[in-house]
Formats: sequence, C-alpha cells, structure tokens
Amino acid sequence: MITLKNVTLRRSAKVLLEGASVTLNPGEKVGLVGRNGAGKSSLFALLNGNLHEDAGEYYIPAQWRMGQVAQDMPETEQGATDFVVEGDTQLGAARAEVAAAEATEDYERMANAYTALHDAGEYDAAARAQALILGLGFKTTELDKPVNSFSGGWRMRLQLARALMCPSDLLLLDEPTNHLDLDALVWLEAWLKKYEGTMVVISHDREFLDAVTNVTLHIDMGKLVRYSGNYSKFEDMRAEQMELQQNAYAKQQDKIAHLQKFIARFKAKASKAKQAQSRVKALDRMEKIAPLLSEADFSFEFKEPANLPNPMLSMQGVSFGYPAPEEAPKGTPPTTIVHNVSKSVLAGQRIGILGANGQGKSTLVKTVARDLAPLGGEVTEGKGLNIGYFAQQELDVLRPDETPLEHMIRLVKDMTAAGKIAGQQTREQDLRSFLGTFNFSGDMVKQAVGSMSGGEKARLVLCMIVWQRPNLLLLDEPTNHLDLATREALAMALNEFEGTVMLVSHDRALLRSVCDEFWMVSRGGIEPFDGDLDDYQKYLLDEAKRQRELAKEEAKAGVPAVSLAVPVAVKLGPTADELKKWKKDLAATELRMETLNAEGAELEAKLSTNPHPSEIAEAGKRLKAVNAELQKLEELWLDLTAKLEG
Repeated sequence: MITLKNVTLRRSAKVLLEGASVTLNPGEKVGLVGRNGAGKSSLFALLNGNLHEDAGEYYIPAQWRMGQVAQDMPETEQGATDFVVEGDTQLGAARAEVAAAEATEDYERMANAYTALHDAGEYDAAARAQALILGLGFKTTELDKPVNSFSGGWRMRLQLARALMCPSDLLLLDEPTNHLDLDALVWLEAWLKKYEGTMVVISHDREFLDAVTNVTLHIDMGKLVRYSGNYSKFEDMRAEQMELQQNAYAKQQDKIAHLQKFIARFKAKASKAKQAQSRVKALDRMEKIAPLLSEADFSFEFKEPANLPNPMLSMQGVSFGYPAPEEAPKGTPPTTIVHNVSKSVLAGQRIGILGANGQGKSTLVKTVARDLAPLGGEVTEGKGLNIGYFAQQELDVLRPDETPLEHMIRLVKDMTAAGKIAGQQTREQDLRSFLGTFNFSGDMVKQAVGSMSGGEKARLVLCMIVWQRPNLLLLDEPTNHLDLATREALAMALNEFEGTVMLVSHDRALLRSVCDEFWMVSRGGIEPFDGDLDDYQKYLLDEAKRQRELAKEEAKAGVPAVSLAVPVAVKLGPTADELKKWKKDLAATELRMETLNAEGAELEAKLSTNPHPSEIAEAGKRLKAVNAELQKLEELWLDLTAKLEG
C-alpha cells in the first residue's frame, strides 16, 4: 500500500501540503481533486519519485511497477505500433536480456532469457499495442504511420496508449481525457474499469471520475482529505461537511463575541477581575474554526444579444468537407465528409452535436463559423447573425507574446472596423474591468499569454467571446483546459444565454446540463438523435467495432475498385499465367504456414515441460525464428489473397 504520514510538500516558499496523512490500498481507483494550484501535480511528482517530501514519511512498495503518461511531445519517425510497444518496459528488458544472452552463448542464461521473453508477451505485443491504438480512435491504416506524421493531440493519444501498454501496479494519469473525443473517452473508461492495479487520476471531467474511481482525495488549503466514493459522493459529503463547518463557525463566533463582551465589561472591575481573566484564557485556548471559503469563486454571464434573427441560419443541400491541398495535382477534387444537409438553426436552440471520431463534427462547426466554405448547396444567414466561435485549436491562435489587455484592444479595433460594436464599453479602463470579471486582475492583464496555463488561456478566449455579445455560440471542445469550477460556471452561463448554442464536447456533464436536443453526424449525413447520452455511449462502442471490422475487410480486399470508364487499351486484370502463378504461390505459402504452426506448437509444448537449460535456449531461439517467418508468410498470404480476390 501507499502511505503518507505527516508529509509536508513545498514548491519554493509555497507550502502545498502540510501534515498530510493518507493510506491508499492496493487496487483502489483514486480521483485526485482540488482547485488549480492546490498541489495535485506536486503530489503526483512525489508519487513518481520526481519530488521528495520536505517533512514526514512517504512509503511506496519498492517492487511496484509504475505507469504514467509522458508529458513531452514525442518526436520520432518510429511507427505508431512500435512506439506504443516500447511502452512495455518489462518486454523491453526481456528483449535486451535475450540479445545480451545470445552474445555470451551462455545456454542457461539464454534459456532463462527466452522464458522471460515469452512470459513478457513477446508474441502478442503488437496485437496488444494495436488494440490500444484503435481504441483511442486511430484508423487501421494509421497503425504503422510515423509518430511525427500525427498532430499534437494525436501524438499525446499515442503517449497515453504507451502508458497503458506498460504492465503496472500503480497507474498515474494526469488529465488523460484532454485530447480525447467522446468515443475514445468511452473506450478508455471501459479499459480502466478492468485495470487491476492501483490508479490515481487527476481529471476535471466529473462523469469520467464517477465512472472510474471509488476513492477521492481532496487537496485544499494544504490539507489532504480522503473520501470513500467517487466524485459525486465526495461532493455530497463535502457539502455536508461545509454546512457543519459553517454552523460550527457561526456558533463559535457567537461564543467569542459573548466572551469578549464580558471581558470588556468587567476587566476593570475588581470583584469580576478573576472571572474576566479566566475568559481571556478560555479565548486563548480555544481552537479557532476557519471560516468557509468557497472554491467556486468564478462565474460569468453572456450579455443579452443585440438581436436574435430567427432562423439564425438555414442550410439547403449543403455538403461539408475540405478543399484539395495546395500541393495536390491540378484537378484534385475536394474531400467531402458530410453530404446534402438541409436544416435550420433557430433562435434559442441548444444543440449538442454527436458523432464518432472522424465523422465530421468539427467540419460542420467550422463551416457554420465561416472557417471553411461549403462544398455544395447554400447556407443562408439571418440578418444580424453574430457568431462566437470557440475552436478546438483556439488556444493556438492567441498571440503568446501579447498580454490579455493587448488582445482585448486588438479585438475592439477589429470589431470597430467591421461595424460590429453593439454597446460594449471600449475604453482601456473598461477593458481592464471586464478582464477582471474573468479573474485577470492586477498584473495579470499585463502578463504575456505565452506564460499562462492552458486554463487561463481558455478563460481569455471565453472572455473575448463574451465581450462580442454573440447571438450564436459555436463551441468545439471548450472544456479541454478548464477546471471543474470553470466548467460549472460555463454551464451556468450557457443555460442563461438567450441566444443559440451548438456544442461539440466530450464532457457529458456539460452536454446533459446545456443541450435539449442532439444532432448525430454519421455515415455522411446529419440526423436527429432521439436517445440520451447513455444510448449514445452504447452507439459509440458499436460504431467503433463496426468501423474496425469494415477496415479489416477493406484491407483484405486490397485492390481499389476499377472505374468502368477505362479506355480499352488499359490492362484491366492479370493474365491467365499470372493467375496460375499466384494460386501456386498461395498453396505453397499455406502449406509452409501449416508446417510452421505445427512446429511452433511443438516448441511451446516442449518449453512448458521444463527441459534442460540448453534445450530451452535452443527451443526458444527456434521459436523466435518460426514466429518471424510466420509473420512474413502471413503478409505474403494477405497480398496473394487480395490479388486473387481483386
């Protein structure tokens, strides 16, 4: 088990934990919560050995293996599958030992090395890695793509897969859902529920915490308190404690006031001096109850829109997608993802946009936001439409060398030039005050945005959107960097917003509280989704399975369909001699695979009987060669089968 006894943790002069004591038992799933800056990441650093306690005692079993997500962005040309396989540190050590043993020709050492390699799961490592990669939303065609070919968010998914690949007794996850969409999040929840080790997770997604944790650790004001139960149970117990504390504080204040009144009245009176002095001592001995300090100290609201066109916009036969890349050959057609959509967006609607990964949710939102032009059809905007758009990559468009105040001044100039000022106060002092309502006060208005946290940048983007007084909000994953208090403030503000909301989010609590209807983007179209989010989760798991099976079938088919409009001179298929040769090669390949499979089974059976070390080494070496040859033959078999089917 993990134990902390009277632990004190400091970062520079700031005390993050003082006198903290807690025990975590094997197999417990722990949610670590607290406001930003409370010390959650520092406690993680203590658990993984990157930080040491300043006082007290900390113990973790020395034999425990640890898995955690690396926070650095991977830079490598290595294929995705190989990159994730390397996360299995036990397998990596076994491979290294086999190589070292073979170099020494020490048969006993080789025997032990091959046994360890087998036990480490050498022969199904690639399959295990690929199951993780596919579960986190990648396509089968991307399994061997170089890591560097993916965007930053997808590379962080590979880091997560690499951490899950590692056999561990303790799994540390710091905001694992930040770069996931809802289908990958649902898969991750299912995987973590089956995880048998001890897990500690930091997350601002309350439904995720409810699904995967059974213990909650709360860091507040330097104290670490353990609660039994998931996040919702913690909130209930915390609310009860806060109410009790507030009542006890109020009673104590009444008692203190009574004692002070007695002391003030009788301290100069000789006959009462002794009693007055005893009251003074009672006050000194009294253990003061702290006043209640609420964590939910941030709230904001959207101003009433200047006008509300109805409908906000109308789509007739619209197709959504991306134009051909600039480097593509002339005449390359655009990529159409969603076809022939005819829908209207009305004033006051609260629309949640659902759909599995890659189906076109963000493409739809980008087109409505005018970032992409429709590939067909017509989008008609209502008169006076004013869009507030929070894009997934919105934080990237902030200027890192500018301050929040400079961002607001630039926004005022752009809005003024476009003739879109609708009663907003534009003086610098007014802008400072407005920034203050989003917790940018004092020197923070002059701090470079590049030095701010992800949550602070997200608050700045929200601040700029609110100031514009939009009547249509397009929000594409707005909560990725927001803490729980800010997420709750956003949900409250959206519920009071008088305009229209279109929301893409993996935060189910936000979707449940804000949206009263859902659009499903699926299989090239958009349809109403009549179920609830629980129905949608089931749909996502079924759809992911369907996509994987479809991709496997396409990979086996191999050869793309031939257009019927092919000139007669073009060769349409193989000759009879080529077909004959392929069939002959396929038969020989199948025969050799059958022989090798039988030999592999015999070798594995032999290894299970504990033979002499020299025999183990020889059998292990041969088994390795057999599996390597089988892998090549399977690729050849797939190629030949695809050719013949084509």
